Amino acid sequence: MTGRISAPLVAETIGTFLFFFVGAGSVVLNDYLSINGGSGPGLLGVALAHGLALAVLVSAFGAISGAHFNPAVTLAMVLIGRIRISAAISYVGAQAVGAVLAGFSLRTIFPTEAWQPSSIGTPALGPGISAGTGIAIEAILTALLVFVVLGTAVDRRAPTIGGLAIGLAVAADLLLGGPLTGGAMNPARWLGPAVASGAFDNWYVWWVGPGIGAAAAALVYRGVLAEPAEPVDA
Repeated sequence: MTGRISAPLVAETIGTFLFFFVGAGSVVLNDYLSINGGSGPGLLGVALAHGLALAVLVSAFGAISGAHFNPAVTLAMVLIGRIRISAAISYVGAQAVGAVLAGFSLRTIFPTEAWQPSSIGTPALGPGISAGTGIAIEAILTALLVFVVLGTAVDRRAPTIGGLAIGLAVAADLLLGGPLTGGAMNPARWLGPAVASGAFDNWYVWWVGPGIGAAAAALVYRGVLAEPAEPVDA
């Protein structure tokens, strides 16, 4: 494997690991502090942890791999023609490795009584939320994220603001979606803590929902919102 191929995969692995280590870790921290008589970061703190971590990591690794850290984002890039399917498969594999490493790292660091209540921050359906509703919520939240990624990090007309807008999109999505579905917007965000904790209930929600949302956003952007191609002289 050449350096030109391996560097993006290393960036995807490290970036995904750090993103989920901070994001899922903030969820576990709530219970860790609670059992030790403290007060956790709460929903706002969890949203900010995810958003700020993603913002700085997109800024750090964007020039190397595009900083997907999310199979749904990689799917969107395939659909708009920014990455080949073969490379996308490797990206998803790297993201899965980073996610699982983050899950097991958090399981190792925190005591069992701290990570068990949230299954290491594994996204879960809230009270009264059916699997179908969860899929719809995850699809909409993921579509918002992908529109922001395409509009601020891919489109050549985009303002140069690093990962700030993408991080803010994740934070905003979590403020709404966190109590309903965990606000994953990312199959790997579910996969890492789920594998490490063994929590696989309704697993398909966090694959189908983000996949639908990412595909819909990518196709709309490509077909309607993207900059028109330059006319070719006859």
